[in-house]
Amino acid sequence: MKCENHYEIEWWKAGKKKIIGIDEAGRGPMAGPLVVAAVAFPPGFSHEEIYDSKKIGEKKRKALFKEIIRLADEYHILIIEPKIIDELNIYRATQKAMQDLSSMFDGADGVLTDAMPLPQCDKDVISLVKGDQKSVSIAAASILAKVTRDCIMYAYDKRYPQYGFAKHKGYPTKAHLEAMHTYGVIDHLYRKSYAPVAKMAQLQFEL
Repeated sequence: MKCENHYEIEWWKAGKKKIIGIDEAGRGPMAGPLVVAAVAFPPGFSHEEIYDSKKIGEKKRKALFKEIIRLADEYHILIIEPKIIDELNIYRATQKAMQDLSSMFDGADGVLTDAMPLPQCDKDVISLVKGDQKSVSIAAASILAKVTRDCIMYAYDKRYPQYGFAKHKGYPTKAHLEAMHTYGVIDHLYRKSYAPVAKMAQLQFEL
């Protein structure tokens, strides 16, 4: 598997030197943060192994994480806590984080996102469906975001081993739902605007 750099190449040819790729990890889980990452590589960059983080094994993702940090001209990672997700909703929280990231890069010329329009961005933006399989910059961002989020969930697993966060990473699996019903909703960790959590929180309130 390999992500091409066609979109980057077209912009590089047009004189755009710093192209930002942005992606996220953790829109679907009912627990844990959303992590959004952005990467800019030097003009002409390509890589044989960087691809959609969901299609790569954990060991390989960790190795690529270190390689991306070493090879990138610049990168940034934002961690969005559940409280903010509940306040804004997950779509707006993701969009805002990507918007914020796009403004962190000095002299950036263009932004490639994984299926997220950025209407307030002052740079040229291309929103690509399955962008983490079409753009090496977006794919690299997806790896940074995924590895970062997994590390956070492993840390939560050590703190709250009864919930099984290391296995389900906060997604609403059967085992996770059962653990939440058995042990309750952890206030700072769960997204209370998500239906299973809201229902459980209401039950706790009534009891």
